[in-house]
Amino acid sequence: MVKSIHILIVDDDKNFRRVMAANLEREQCHVTTAADAEEALRALGSHKIDLVVSDIRMPGRDGMALFRTVQTRNPGLPVILITAYATVEHAVHAMKDGVSDYLTKPISREDLLRSIHKALEMRRLSEENRKLKKALAARQGTIVGQTPVFRKVLQTLAQAATSNFPVLIYGQSGTGKELAARYLHDNSSRAECPFVAVNCAAIPHDLLESELFGHRRGAFTGAVKDQSGRFERAHGGTLFLDEIGDLPLTLQPKLLRAVEEGTIEPLGAGHAVKVDVRLVMATHRDLMTMVEQETFRRDLFYRINVLPVTLPALSERREDIPLLIRHFAAQHGHPDLELDAEVVDRLSQYDWPGNVRELENLVSRWTFISLKGAVTPLDLPPEILQPSSVSRRLPRLTLRGQERNLIEQALAECHGNQSKAAEALSIPRHILIYRMRKYGIGPYAPGG
Repeated sequence: MVKSIHILIVDDDKNFRRVMAANLEREQCHVTTAADAEEALRALGSHKIDLVVSDIRMPGRDGMALFRTVQTRNPGLPVILITAYATVEHAVHAMKDGVSDYLTKPISREDLLRSIHKALEMRRLSEENRKLKKALAARQGTIVGQTPVFRKVLQTLAQAATSNFPVLIYGQSGTGKELAARYLHDNSSRAECPFVAVNCAAIPHDLLESELFGHRRGAFTGAVKDQSGRFERAHGGTLFLDEIGDLPLTLQPKLLRAVEEGTIEPLGAGHAVKVDVRLVMATHRDLMTMVEQETFRRDLFYRINVLPVTLPALSERREDIPLLIRHFAAQHGHPDLELDAEVVDRLSQYDWPGNVRELENLVSRWTFISLKGAVTPLDLPPEILQPSSVSRRLPRLTLRGQERNLIEQALAECHGNQSKAAEALSIPRHILIYRMRKYGIGPYAPGG
């Protein structure tokens, strides 16, 4: 049904606008008309438009340029283009760019209504799909945590989501780096576009270049057709490069070019391809140390370390463990899962080397065997019931925590003088500054 929708007709031919408007008003549509793109944009700013029908050839800005502006200002608004000079090539190009339909003058009333019906149905399906994806992400990808250290991380992620700068996420394995990357994407202006993830450590080095940047037919033995890479598939959206510290040195210049220029060169292409991608990267490695060891390019490091975020280990946010357990249990259909007091105590004392992932696996095990009543110590694995003698002897302070304490102590003893503190710690000043940024110390603390 097109009844009651508001349609904007854009054409420099006054008689064509009048006839089109009359046909649509007969269908009880609201119609606004514009003689050119500039007038159309003003109408879009002052009316709630449901669909645009625009001529391609107009004085000044043409229909394709108007379409691109509309997609920037009103993402998802259906646009039907019309022309008296149609070619198959132009039609295919327009449809690939996201135009809802492409009609050739003269246009019958039936063809116009059919095209409008199709465009509105496509928009409805797209909106339903978006809502379903959002609901699924809310169920499976919720970031859970209430401890102060985690709330600071969440605040940093929320601020970073509003920009297009690269984000570098540090964290131990299992801390939720991909979940944080998805949070950045879902809360950004790119949320409607693809989120593409690739683990640089999981793909053989000799295949990684093609996987990231794509290849053209004949680029190497077995390349029987053109293949787009992850950059091209993420166009308009977010590309998440997990374990960026495992990216081979030979590929790092190509990544640097993508960051600096927004271009890539597929294997065998011989020319650059423009890509619009927001990069989010993650690693469990100390990239600054890798730079000093010349196993990671310094120029690339400074280009991607614009917005660093460090995810805390689960052992640094033990108060979140009951909250996470309830969350995972609800995800697996057991929102009423209960823990007795001794279980809560043992879980809080455990070091969690596998972090949140290890905790989720444990909760999955409990829900799989459908425990009746509260979880008791008998339902805990041996490593939690009987921690090793080594872990019992170690103080409840992580290596990261000890390093942070040393830096804070050195700065305090040197009255905040970074050069003297670096000298006291026997490290270069730029490494001290890097670690201060990493841990949010002094002027690099959130809100500092």
